[in-house]
Order: sequence, then structure tokens, then C-alpha cells
Amino acid sequence: MTTMLIPYARQDLNQDDVDAVVNVLNSGLLTQGPTVPLFEEALAKKCNAKFSVAVSSATSALHIALLAVGVGRGDSVWTTPITFAATANAVLYCGGLVDFVDIDSNTYNLSPKKLREKLVKAKNNNLPLPKVVLPVHFSGQSCEMEEIYALSLEYEFQLIEDASHAVGGSYKGHPIGDCKYSAITVFSFHPVKIITSAEGGLLLTNDQNLHSRLQLLRSHGISSDTSRFEAMDQEEIWNYQQIDLGFNYRMSDVHAALGLSQLSRLDEFIHRRAKIAAKYNLALAELSITLPWQHPDSQSAYHLYLIKLQLNKLRKTQKQIYSELNMAGILVNLHYIPVYRHPYYKKLGYTKDYCPEAERYFTSALSLPMYPAMSDEEQSHVIEIMKSVIK
Repeated sequence: MTTMLIPYARQDLNQDDVDAVVNVLNSGLLTQGPTVPLFEEALAKKCNAKFSVAVSSATSALHIALLAVGVGRGDSVWTTPITFAATANAVLYCGGLVDFVDIDSNTYNLSPKKLREKLVKAKNNNLPLPKVVLPVHFSGQSCEMEEIYALSLEYEFQLIEDASHAVGGSYKGHPIGDCKYSAITVFSFHPVKIITSAEGGLLLTNDQNLHSRLQLLRSHGISSDTSRFEAMDQEEIWNYQQIDLGFNYRMSDVHAALGLSQLSRLDEFIHRRAKIAAKYNLALAELSITLPWQHPDSQSAYHLYLIKLQLNKLRKTQKQIYSELNMAGILVNLHYIPVYRHPYYKKLGYTKDYCPEAERYFTSALSLPMYPAMSDEEQSHVIEIMKSVIK
């Protein structure tokens, strides 16, 4: 008998998505056409932000976001260790110095309490304070941005939100992405995220100067705005000038067409993810696991459904349970290995016990299958296998 394979995540595409992409392919304007601005405008409106800039990936978005707020060689940026490596890597691309703040034991997000402790310790010991703090809305649940924002005012650092997991989520009744508490918010549209553009990212901001800077950085540092041109010989033809050193980080109209089509189903996707989470919560409540905790100030987008194994009550290790579930066709995953544990970051001087709470999380966490197209039958199968493996 064939084993049913259920991945931890999967994109959900329909005929409207296909038609949207084909329409762009037939239009002759595959890039730098009208579709990218339409996608940008629609997302900004959805999130109540003034400006948006679509780019080739969330990694490129993080890179130019940090550059736009002035991060350069030697500048310190603090973030969470429980994130994909790209969050920290973007700091290094700028020549910055990355450091990590331990996580909250309930939300697994960057802890405001630990952030304050680290800031106080740095100030008292004349150590560098961060130029930027980069909170990550891990698994789709917002960080406690009001508290983090208050610290940014007190200690004079900028905030950039890595909301790669969180499009469609909310915090204190406001959509994640409105930049109420930050200079810039970044989204990801990788195939496993809430909505997809195949590959892509987007930056939101309410600052017009940042918006202009981000637009410049995503496209080679080149502008066709004559008001920004340096003086030129009137007999020469100048229809663009490179004003700064930028990057080829543009999003194509093909990708934007898919993203724009997917955006029309964002609320549907969020509703379905919440329904799947509720079923898991009910069905798995009696097992020796810790279920995801929902902060009362936020509504998670549930990019991931994370459990922690109560290993003191189980006769199996995390690795044994991971392996048994995968062998049974339940392709659970681990999000994430603490960034500082990776070999590259070890070379920068980090030790594996750098953030104790992140270590406790890492040695007990698993991500269960979570995606809108997962059928009730498939989820019931996941639950049945979970119960048989975690006895």
C-alpha cells in the first residue's frame, strides 16, 4: 500500500492564478510593466501602509531595508536566533555586525524582556547599542511591537519588521504591515508562505524618503527622474543616471501577476489556516506536547503550526519522533535551527548555548503540516499518526 505523503507546507494555486500569469506572458510586458505597481498598490492598501516596493525575494528586501535606514560597516543589528538564516545574513551583506536576543518561551518570538535586559547591560558596560533591531513575526504571530517600539524610542534604534511569515495577520487590531511601530515591514512570497508569487518579497513603509531610497536600491541605483539628475551637457542624451550603487532586485510582472491573483484569496487562506489550527488544538490537546500559544494582542497568520515535545514525559527523543513521523509520510520539519549554531556563525564566535530559551525550543520543537489545500481527510490522517507515534 502506498504511503500518503503530507508535506509541512504547499502552495495553493487555482485557474485564476494560471490565467493571470498567462495574461502577462501574452502581453509582451514581462518585466517593468504595469502589473508590479498594481501588486504594490493592492498590498499597501490591504495593510494600510502608504508605500510599497516589490522585489525579487524577502532576502533582497531585508538587504535593501537595512541599507535604506543606513546600516553599514560596523553597525550593530540585533535579531532573533529562531529565524531563517537570511534575516541575519542580510545584516552581514551590509557589513554590519549581527547579534541575537533570546526568545519568549510562549510565542517563540524575540522577547521584549530579554531585549531590555540586553540593552541595559550593553549601556552599563559601554558596549555598542544596536542601530537597528529586526524582530521576526515567527510562524505568523506578531512580536510584541508596542513594547519593542517603546524601547526603540528609549535607546534610539530603528525597527524593521521581518514579517515573512505574517501577511494577513494582525496586531492590536491593526494589519501586520501598517508600519505603526516600524520604519519598514518585509513580506515573503516564497511558495510555502501565506500567498506566493513563486519567488518574491515586498517592503512596506510610511516614509516617502525611504520609499524613494528603496526604489533606487532595487534597480541598480538607477533613476529616470530628471529632478534627481546631476548637471549634464545639453547636447548629450541622458534618459537615466546611476545615482547610487544598487542591485538587480526587481520583481517581474510575471511574478507580480501570480502574487496579485493570490492576494485576492488572502482572507480565505487565513481563515482556512485558523480552522486547521483549531482542529489540531482540539485533537492533540491530550498528548504530551505544548500547543501553539496565541497572544491576546495578535491574530496569527499561522504560516506554521508549531508544537514542542514534552520530552520529560515521553520515552522517545525529538529525533526519533521526527524520523518516525517522516517515515509514516508526515513530513514534519524543524523551524528553525538557531542561526548562531550554523557553522558559518560559529566561525564568528557564537557558542551553541548563546540563547538558553532558543536552545530549549530547538531541542523540542516540530512543525506539523499546515497549508490551506490540506483536506480534512489529510489532517485527520496527520492527527492519527501523531497519536500513534507520540504515546
